[in-house]
This record gives sequence, C-alpha cells and structure tokens, in this order.
Amino acid sequence: MTDIRAALADAHRREWTAVLAATVRVTRDLDLAEECVQDTYAAALHEWARDGVPARPGAWLTTAARHNALDALRRARTLRSKLHLLVEPVAEPAPDDSLRLVFLCCHPALAVESQVALTLRLACGVATPDVAAAFLVPEATMAARITRAKKKIVAAGIPFRIPAASELPDRLDAVLTVLHLLFTTGHTAPAGPSLTRDDLARHAIRLTRMLRALMPDEREVRGLLALLLANHARRATRVDEHGRLLRLSEQDRARWDREAIAEADALVVSALRGGRPGRFAVQAAIAALHATAPSYADTDWPQILVLYDELLRVWPSPVVALNRAVAVAEVDGPSAALAEVETLDQDGRLAGYRYLPAVKADLLRRLGRAADAAYEDAIALADNDAERAFLTDRRAGSPQAPSSHPY
Repeated sequence: MTDIRAALADAHRREWTAVLAATVRVTRDLDLAEECVQDTYAAALHEWARDGVPARPGAWLTTAARHNALDALRRARTLRSKLHLLVEPVAEPAPDDSLRLVFLCCHPALAVESQVALTLRLACGVATPDVAAAFLVPEATMAARITRAKKKIVAAGIPFRIPAASELPDRLDAVLTVLHLLFTTGHTAPAGPSLTRDDLARHAIRLTRMLRALMPDEREVRGLLALLLANHARRATRVDEHGRLLRLSEQDRARWDREAIAEADALVVSALRGGRPGRFAVQAAIAALHATAPSYADTDWPQILVLYDELLRVWPSPVVALNRAVAVAEVDGPSAALAEVETLDQDGRLAGYRYLPAVKADLLRRLGRAADAAYEDAIALADNDAERAFLTDRRAGSPQAPSSHPY
C-alpha cells in the first residue's frame, strides 16, 4: 500500500492539472470538475491496490474523472445539453487544456489577486497553504478567496477556451504572474523535505513556451521564458549529494545547462529591444548576468544593481527592494545594505516573509554583529527542510563561502 500511495502522490503532482482541465471541458463547472477529480484520486487508491498501478496513470485518471463527470451530469439531468462535448477523445487531454484552464481562471471579472490565487490552486495544482504563503496571508484567508473566485466564475458563465486575440492583453499580466509564481514554487518549495519541486518548475516552463507560441510578439512573454530558463539551468547544482543547500558562490558552473542559458540570453536581448522593458524582461536580464558570469567573483554586481533600480521603478515591490539590498551589499558593502533591510523590516509589508530575516542575519554576520535573533526568526519561518538546515548551520557558525541571496 505504501508503493501505491507513493505512485498516487506522484500522479497528483504530475497529472492533477491535466486531469482537471480535461474534466472541466465536460462539466464547464469548476466546482463539479474539482469534486469529480478528487473522487477519482480517492478511488484510485483502492483500485490500484487491487489491480496494480496502470502503465499510463494520467490517462487512467483522466478517463475515470471524465466518467465521474458524466455520471454527475446524468444525475443532474443535464447530459442531453452536453452531448456535443462527448465527441472528443477521452484517453488523453488536449495539449493546450492546461493553458485554457489558466486563461479561464485569469478572467478580468476577478480581482487580480483572486485570478492568480485561483489559477495556482486549480490550474497548477499548488496546495492552498503554499498559495497562501506566496501571498503572505493566512491559509483560511486564501481558502475563502479561492472559493469566492470559483463561485464568481460559475455565476458569470465564463467559457472554457483560449480568449480571442482582443481579449488576451487584459489577461496577460495575470497569466505571466501565475506562471512566474508556479515556477518559483517549484524552484524553491515553500515546504517539504526537498529544496525544489522540479515537476512544478518544468510545468511552468512548458506553459510559458505554449504562451510564447500563442503570443510570439509579446516581449514580456519572452522575458518570462528567459527568466525561467536562466534559473532552471542551475537546478542540478543547487544542493550537494546530501541534499545540503549550496549558495550561488558554491555551485559548480560547469554543470549548468549551457543550452538553456544560451536560449535565455538570446530571449533577453529580444525582450529588451523596442522600448523600456517590463518587469519580467528586467528580472531575466539579472538572471542572465548571474548565469553567464564565468565565476562568482566575475559577477557584474554594479550592472545588476542598475537593473534592480530599473526593476524597482517598473515594479515597486518590497520583495524587489529586498533583493536589491543583496546587490547593494556586493557593491557598497553590508552596512549600506543592512540599513535598507532594516527600513524594510520596519515597513511591515514583508512580515512573515522568510527571506527578510535570512538576509538580515547574513548581513549582521558579515559585519561581525550578533545575528542569532535574526537567524531564529528565519528558521521559524522556514518550512522547507533544506533551507531550515542551511540556516541552522549558519546560526551555528559553520564556515560558508561568500554570501549571495540567489541559490
């Protein structure tokens, strides 16, 4: 039974989005589709224990969920009006179903935060606690926000389709935000034993490539794809063989994915042309500078700081200001950076954000000042085991390479 549970958990991580998207195509009702898919996963635990794990779990789950949906429609006496939907193949979801589901959830009738939260939860399969962590709000608050958003979509009768070309601009920023947050959740998992969740990171990249095919002239789409590729190129070197987190300065650059970095670099050049760049293009330029530096010592920190100044102009976020402070530490020293971090700490908007006390602790440590309290705060907020172990080692005074925030 343990093997069955592990297989089902893996299928949930890999297949949830595609199964839900295929089921929504039948029900046109998010709540009903989600209920049918949840029932399917529950049934799979017993049926796979009896019959064995199927060779293609995604196809099995998709077919079973759609059958559950059809049964529910029959019970509701609405099957006749849905018959035209049944001519589609049921063994596998269409390749762009996931992107359709993203656009469905990112509807301008919803507040932007609700669009992003609903999409992360339903279209991307991110757990509600992790969605809440991304927004720095309590889990109960996020659950209520997602429920309200689902009800509004149902009440508005929003169709399950890729919007017309004229409708895309109104949804693009929310879609890009969702894909970025999805990748971020995979690049550094908010909780759990592993630093990363590569399934989520790869899913974000795949959806972004699909979005680029749909909107090839959008510079910010190219910028986002470049950002994801430049960061994902380091995935093999971010922990050692024991799962210990490695800082950017410790990573073996010879093992970075040079093909992905070259593609990202070309996309950055393209995204920066044609006027002032948007927030994803600027972030991609920063990531590309890290990825293309021959060594940590050769990183062009002054140029990175200039880019952070521009990013703060186009996206005045306290998280951006915190990341900028890391660059300030490399250019102007840790004392100048600490003053900016303490201002952010007093501001209060990053309360509960685990990287604020982590950066503060690191700067205090570099200045030879007491950092235990800041480390304790960072450890208390870290639900990822690899991050918590790293911070615990730092607090204990384990020797480390020169510090930088990206890892």
